[in-house]
Amino acid sequence: MAEEITRDIRGERIKKLEGLRASGIDPFSYTKFERAHMTKEIIEKHSGINPNEKLENEKVAVAGRIRAVRRHGGGSFFDLEDFDGKIQVWISLDTVGKKTYDIFEKVDVGDIAGVKGYVFKTARGEISIWVEEFLLLAKSIRQLPSKWFGLKDIEKRYRERYVDLIMNPEVKDVFVKKTKMIKAMREFLDSKGFLEVDTPVLQPIYGGALAKPFITHHNALKRDLYLRIADELYLKRLIVGGFEKVYEISKDFRNEGIDTRHNPEFTQMEFYQAYIDYHGVMALAEEMIAFIAKKVLETTKIKYKDYDIDLKPPWTRISMLDSIRKYIGIDVEKESIENLKRFLKEKRIEVKSDATKGEIMIVLFEEFVQPQLIQPTFVLDHPIEISPLAKKKPRNSKLTERFELFIGTEECGNAFSELNDPIDQKERFEEQAKRRIRGDEETHPTDDDYIKALEYGMPPTGGFGIGIERLTMILTNSPSIRDVILFPQLRELKEKEEFGDVESDQILKKEE
Repeated sequence: MAEEITRDIRGERIKKLEGLRASGIDPFSYTKFERAHMTKEIIEKHSGINPNEKLENEKVAVAGRIRAVRRHGGGSFFDLEDFDGKIQVWISLDTVGKKTYDIFEKVDVGDIAGVKGYVFKTARGEISIWVEEFLLLAKSIRQLPSKWFGLKDIEKRYRERYVDLIMNPEVKDVFVKKTKMIKAMREFLDSKGFLEVDTPVLQPIYGGALAKPFITHHNALKRDLYLRIADELYLKRLIVGGFEKVYEISKDFRNEGIDTRHNPEFTQMEFYQAYIDYHGVMALAEEMIAFIAKKVLETTKIKYKDYDIDLKPPWTRISMLDSIRKYIGIDVEKESIENLKRFLKEKRIEVKSDATKGEIMIVLFEEFVQPQLIQPTFVLDHPIEISPLAKKKPRNSKLTERFELFIGTEECGNAFSELNDPIDQKERFEEQAKRRIRGDEETHPTDDDYIKALEYGMPPTGGFGIGIERLTMILTNSPSIRDVILFPQLRELKEKEEFGDVESDQILKKEE
């Protein structure tokens, strides 16, 4: 029964479409409509006029999607929505004539239309447009839900993002903020003298992170290539070449699992500056993120999850070793590997049998410390095993001059004092190769050309990478990375009919 009703709804719309064509009206006309105004500017400009006042000399031309229709015999009110907002419109048979009004009679909610007319305020005090010309620009043959069904099936919202955006203004607002964030990030870096550059997406050797790559094949070159997992090694080649401040905002790709914090395709910003170390990078990073928040949200005080967070610098700085001492009461340097493993086993946390102290240190941090890091915190000095591109600490060669940034318990930035010793770098790559032989697939491959670049000399350099989606999640209080990617990767649907016309329309019908 539901299937029949659904097909009837769509079928009726198609009949209207065919009726328009039979009368010589193209429902998808190529006719140019010159939109002169946005709904928001009309409402703001004329909010002060009196009820029942007509501004017949105040001509406007707006276009958008019809969101509601209230028919009253020879006249109708309808709501017209554009990118900026929504405005009420009045169309009457007496004003536009029978031919135009007959066309309007075949209009449905969801259709795209253009109207020209003048501004007036109704007796109830609502700014409206009195239509003098009406043009149907595109017919909608699929019914919009009155209440977005994706609230019950969130994956369907992601698959049909176009409907999600139509029905949920707050979703659109997230992506507007994301765009503004990227713009503000560029503004900040440009003001500091950084040069925006672009580096290869297809790379003969992937690098810059510990992650699995996507592999593709170039037929003409007869070789496999990799989608980049990070921009780092190419940006540092530019530092070798004499560029002293560079950044890139790019798509990166990692062949990893999908969850609320990971998507295989994501946007990342990395910057590198010569003659600073990771302390200098920290100062830049906290200043930049506070600038972005102030620019986009007009405040540094935000709400993320259930946390009240203040992004105003300076932020907390703590070493990883000190954070473990503070939150767990364990001195990793003094404890034996056996005791550390025993502690984790008691907590039912497994580690590899051949795990090093540095690897155990990371597990302790991620399990017990990271969930405590609510206010912006730089965690410094990571183990060398997981930091093959970072410079060693002068007084402790088992640690590196590396930090990660945590906000609201989420890791959202990573930085080093960049390793610029080519001999040390080669040894690190060789150690990574040994780890791969032992079965660790997420190791860093050896890049001989990068080592050659370092042999020409790279000045002391600090670098920083931040996930745009992670930062967007925090600044917009979004619970999942899928909420801040317009079209996230999703599992493949096995049955075609599961997502066909019938199933979608049935859900829409149920929600009405």
